[in-house]
Amino acid sequence: MRSPFPISIRPCTCCRTKVPRNANMEKLRNGYLFPEISRLELEHIEKYPNAKLISLGIGDTTEPVPQIITSTMANYANALSTADGYTGYGPEQGHKALRKAIVKAFYKDLQIKDTEVFVSDGAQCDITRLQLLLGSKVTIAVQDPSFPAYIDSSVIIGQAGDLKGDGERYGSIEYMNCGPENNFFPDLATTPRADVIFFCSPNNPTGHAATRKQLELLVKFARDNGSIIIFDSAYSSYVQDDHCPRSIFEIPGSRQVAIEISSFSKFAGFTGVRLGWTVVPDELLYSNGFPVIHDFNRIVCTCFNGASNVAQAGGLACLSSQGFKAVNSLVDYYMENANILGEALASVGLQVYGGANAPYIWVHFPGSISWDVCKDILEETHIITVPGSGFGPSGEGFLRLSAFGHRECILEAAARLKTLFL
Repeated sequence: MRSPFPISIRPCTCCRTKVPRNANMEKLRNGYLFPEISRLELEHIEKYPNAKLISLGIGDTTEPVPQIITSTMANYANALSTADGYTGYGPEQGHKALRKAIVKAFYKDLQIKDTEVFVSDGAQCDITRLQLLLGSKVTIAVQDPSFPAYIDSSVIIGQAGDLKGDGERYGSIEYMNCGPENNFFPDLATTPRADVIFFCSPNNPTGHAATRKQLELLVKFARDNGSIIIFDSAYSSYVQDDHCPRSIFEIPGSRQVAIEISSFSKFAGFTGVRLGWTVVPDELLYSNGFPVIHDFNRIVCTCFNGASNVAQAGGLACLSSQGFKAVNSLVDYYMENANILGEALASVGLQVYGGANAPYIWVHFPGSISWDVCKDILEETHIITVPGSGFGPSGEGFLRLSAFGHRECILEAAARLKTLFL
């Protein structure tokens, strides 16, 4: 019988505990997507040590955090060495000043209260906290393709069921196809009810930003079915189109059916600093009438000691008038990168989506296996991309390219790709 472990992690069988492995962990498919991409990159570097590798893969920011923000964090950190400047634990929900600043910057005139904002160490961590809140008995629906953490956290918590025969889908998850044929928005008329709907806009990986009309349909669907939308707005700062809301709470009626998660990572370059937030409205109630916000507060207080005080000082600086202007210049920089990549790929006849309201380019290679295309491009051009199938079954035949990169690398990548496909 073949061992279930890769050779590198096969355990010693001479000494074991009597604790069984979590059965849900055994249901996970392979490794998490982005470490797999990192492994592919390391293997390529070993094979071609002198090649100039360019990564358009993992969506990690590359440009320096503006000095007005880093100097604020440095001053806060230095003050910790003084009696007057030292701080210990803060409120688990986040510093009051930052919660108020988040409301002012992102939810002005949307009736969001600072007490409904929970500051965290990032949106991905909050996805898991929300899964812990919701438990294993709820049913879920996800966009297909979508960010892998929605699926993997559902598997770990016990919501997903078993893999179907095709090995691509879990039996208890509703996959809502979102592709070019339906303008990247699910056909809600044929979508079965689910307790929880994960929805990301602008979408990672497709780069599509849902229109106001589309989100109105989503909110109506949730209200009609008594569902909760978990709306991931981590890329909302990249929205350029006024017809595309930056928050689900721009839609009337959403306060009764939606939670929003967001992040400083992609608009402020805080991927390493770690800072985000979740909004849970007072009006959101369980079927028994109990407010969801009370349970989420308990989850946060039980599982989390609050975001770093230094990170929160940086977040507050981001939302100052000067800081906000500085981070928006980073957004403009990455959007220009997206434009460069999109134009280059379109110029050689490829079908390109995204890039207009998000820092991701979604490229179609009809009839192809996305992992094969990813590996072929890496071999021929020394460029890392991400295969679309890693984001779900409907991502097969696509590649995701990230616009996070230094300008010279983006220009070089565009030139190499044009040469490859001409």
